[in-house]
Amino acid sequence: MGLTRRISSSIPHFFGFAERSFKSYKLPGGSSSSSSLTHGIHVFHCPDQVGIVAKLSECIASRGGNILGADIFVPEKKNVFYSRNEFLFDPVKWPREQMDEDFLNLSKLFSATRSVVRVPDLDPKFKIGILASKQDHCLVDLLHRWQEGRLPVEITCVISNHERGPNTHVIRFLERNNIPYHYLNTTKENKREGEILELVLDTDFLVLARYMQILSGNFLRTYGKDVINIHHGLLPSFKGGNPSKQAFDAGVKLIGATSHFVTEELDSGPIIEQMVERVSHRDNLESFVQKSENLERQCLAKAMRSYCELRVLPYEENRTVVF
Repeated sequence: MGLTRRISSSIPHFFGFAERSFKSYKLPGGSSSSSSLTHGIHVFHCPDQVGIVAKLSECIASRGGNILGADIFVPEKKNVFYSRNEFLFDPVKWPREQMDEDFLNLSKLFSATRSVVRVPDLDPKFKIGILASKQDHCLVDLLHRWQEGRLPVEITCVISNHERGPNTHVIRFLERNNIPYHYLNTTKENKREGEILELVLDTDFLVLARYMQILSGNFLRTYGKDVINIHHGLLPSFKGGNPSKQAFDAGVKLIGATSHFVTEELDSGPIIEQMVERVSHRDNLESFVQKSENLERQCLAKAMRSYCELRVLPYEENRTVVF
């Protein structure tokens, strides 16, 4: 997953960003459009040098914007600079097109690797496709979070290699919300990747909600955008079938979940989020599995929010900066 150069106001193809569910604010004393303020987010990744923070602040302040929060990371003994700014601004005084141009000029000035600006109230929601297999816990959790407005995305489809009956909870939910469900029976010889690619052409990134199929390198290269995966944190000690039972039988005391980007190397992509929880001799297999699945739900949802809030940036070959 290369760190390709991009200067864009839309989602990048790798280690991308998305939307935050901010609300607009209005100043007292008037209802005119010029008194309506809204939030913006800007992330920046460039070679380190003196004056970057000053220029970023000046860019926002010169247009009447006010920085609400700033995160900066400059690794020791490395010539690289990362930042994430949240700011409040008046879209009448600082139109969206002008904002893009201003940040583009800064990108050129500092030879930025990545400069992405996002205005959640003005920009469209990011479109995602969800891939799932037989296990429902992560899929159902994402669907309900989306329905409650806690995931700022548009779900374009759910794709599965497991057939679900017409009267199941998942299918009823998808039908009520007009989300297409595509069952694609896969085999070792045919993973149906060409058909999956056709279904997700218009998406901004993909989420594997316990999709128990390996995506090929050709699929990842052809899709060309980020794919986020979740797996139990028992890897690499307990691989293969039924890892939770393997871990339970081994008497482990700490379980976890890991959300990461998908690369050609199985379960070794850059990590976005990890969560852990203690288990003990008092847990039976049922409570053990419940705790593990709950961690997977929380970890995947948190990783998606971080991604959608422009908090995730590439760092070195296989690491991430998560603000």
